[in-house]
Amino acid sequence: MFDANAIAARYLAAWNAREPDQRQAAIAQAWTEGGSYLDPMMEAEGHAGLDAMIAAAQAHFPGLVFSLAGMPDLHHDRLRFSWTLAPAGGAPVARGTDFAVVAEDGRLAAVTGFLDREAA
Repeated sequence: MFDANAIAARYLAAWNAREPDQRQAAIAQAWTEGGSYLDPMMEAEGHAGLDAMIAAAQAHFPGLVFSLAGMPDLHHDRLRFSWTLAPAGGAPVARGTDFAVVAEDGRLAAVTGFLDREAA
């Protein structure tokens, strides 16, 4: 059985890793090699695509940090969790809920993100 909190924490660590080497390592820990991401504003596939997408998001929202909001839900190979995006110690500027398919090795095969409140 998978640990929903650990999977969500690895995912958010990838989004929060600012140094390219650290981000690439975090992506490899969180996603399968062919893993994908899709939300209303962006999409990516594979580690290189995910890295480029996350780097672009970080450039667009400098200094903001993703945090887990509430407890993740997991059944079978499906994961649901919510997150916030905020300055360290500040009020969230965005909130979302992501749904993921977890591969047999516990990494993410596919993530679909929904924005509950978009950043300005």
